[in-house]
Order: sequence, then structure tokens, then C-alpha cells
Amino acid sequence: MKSEKTSPFGTGIFLCSVVCVLATLSCPPPGAQAEDPDSSLITIYTVNYPLKYFAQRIAGEQAGVVFPAPADEDPAFWSPGPDTIGAFQKADLILLNGAGYAKWVEKASLPRSKVLDTSAEFKDRYIKVAGAVTHSHGAGGEHAHEGVAFTTWLDFDLAAKQAGAIGNALSQMRPDLLDEFQRNFAMLARDLKDIDKSIRKIVSKNPSQPLIGSHPVYDYFSSRYGLNMKSVHWEPGETPSNEQWAELKGILSNHQAKWMIWEGKPMQASVDKLKSAGIGSLVFDPCGNAPDQGDFLSAMRQNVENLKAAFP
Repeated sequence: MKSEKTSPFGTGIFLCSVVCVLATLSCPPPGAQAEDPDSSLITIYTVNYPLKYFAQRIAGEQAGVVFPAPADEDPAFWSPGPDTIGAFQKADLILLNGAGYAKWVEKASLPRSKVLDTSAEFKDRYIKVAGAVTHSHGAGGEHAHEGVAFTTWLDFDLAAKQAGAIGNALSQMRPDLLDEFQRNFAMLARDLKDIDKSIRKIVSKNPSQPLIGSHPVYDYFSSRYGLNMKSVHWEPGETPSNEQWAELKGILSNHQAKWMIWEGKPMQASVDKLKSAGIGSLVFDPCGNAPDQGDFLSAMRQNVENLKAAFP
């Protein structure tokens, strides 16, 4: 009977079938000459920017990490062309977010031995979405946030688990680099814990106050930090319609929020009209795509600073 080993990353359990395959690939067959571990980088493809950031932090200079979605697309609903799918297929490791994120992967033929669902460990913590509304933004066409909420990384405890799954996968591929991967993961996990702790401290000042989310992407964020939030379907770069203003008015009749949390910088006209109704605006960028400046950590630190306005 095999004894279980504790993950050196403390969180995240790599899928058993993938572990077995990658462990086999990492070991040369009997009589074969072992490949120079420094002769090539691990090629990693990801479906969103947070996973790219986590992989880069953990792998360091040992991997080339590619997130191919265009900057002006929502990666959750973007669909790659045949050439990009081919590049995913050739990667050494393919990182999926899970929770229904990037639905194109359900139709594409990706090699299962290379695919890692980074949220597989906590499927029991997925949040179901009810009463989804179909809408559109960007070039992705119409879609609905339905089934399962997918911005898992906005619960920073779950983000650490996703990072841990990546660390486990990399250590299976390159056990000779385990110590390096473990050190890098520990630093990333510390940063995520600091963000988590900061948000908890801020929210503790008034956790029950009503809030409005400009978009239904804050489910895990609300759940983790106990926020009293209801969401509409507004885009930062678009003028809300009369119907959308009417919907907000209906929500406010029973949910007297004083702040709207936006996923990106809103139009000034929207900010002004909300202000005239006694509602302030602040940005908490989910960072599904890469920020215009800085990286995931700096963007989240700015989010934390922005959040303070609603919890004086």
C-alpha cells in the first residue's frame, strides 16, 4: 500500500491522471540518456492572466509562459483561432481556470496529459449563478454569466490553491527544480495572504453595508469577504441605457447602496450621474486580462487601496 505524500506547496492537488503522465515524462526510459535540465524551458499556455502571473512567479526563469488573448478581449469569452489552439496543443503544460471559464476548451482537442484544471481541488466551493442575463461587451458577442461563477481568484484563498496546483504540476515535470519552485511559491502565497488579510481588515469596519457590483464577476470576492453586494450588468466604457438605470433604481429601493464597484475605470458621465444619486464609484479590477500598467500583484494592491473609500 502506497503512503500519501504531503504536497510541498501546502495547497492544490494535481489531477491524478495528469500527475502520473507528467511523472512518467520527467523520467527517461531505462538506458536512455537524461536530457540536460537546462537545455530547454517549460512551455506553458494559460487561459487567463492570473494563471500566467502565478506560473511566472513559481517557474521563474525555468519556463516560458504564454497568455495569447488580445488585450481588448475578455479572456473568459474569447475564442482562439486554429493557429493559437495548435500552439496550446504543443505546450508542455496547459493551465485552465476551471469553473466554466474559457468555454472554448470544451470544444477544442487539447492533450489531456498536458491539461491542468487549477480549480479542480475545490469544485465543492464553486458558486452557482442563478437568473443570468444575456448581454455583450467588446468583440466577444452576446453571452451570459450563468451556471457557475468563474472569477475564482478573487477569493485569495482559492487563488493560493490554484497557484499551489501549478507548483505541484511543475514539480512533477521537473523534480530537480522542486526547491526553487517551492521557494517561489512560498513568496507568492505570502503576497496573496497579505492581500487577503488587508481586504478582511478593511471590510471588517462595515461588512453589512449594501454595495453594487457593476458586473457579475464578484461572486467569490463577495463570498470570501462577507460583502452585501448585488450586481448589475454595466460596462465601464459604455453609457448605461435607460433600462439599466431603471434596473438599478429597482435594486436600490431595497438595497440602499452608497458605492458601486467597477471592474474598470467607468465613463465620467456614469460616475457623475451615480454621484448625483448619492452613489460613489470605485474600481476593483478582476485582472482577467493583463493590466495596462504593472502586474497582477500591483493591480490587486491598488484594488485594496481603492476599496478603502467605501469603508472609511
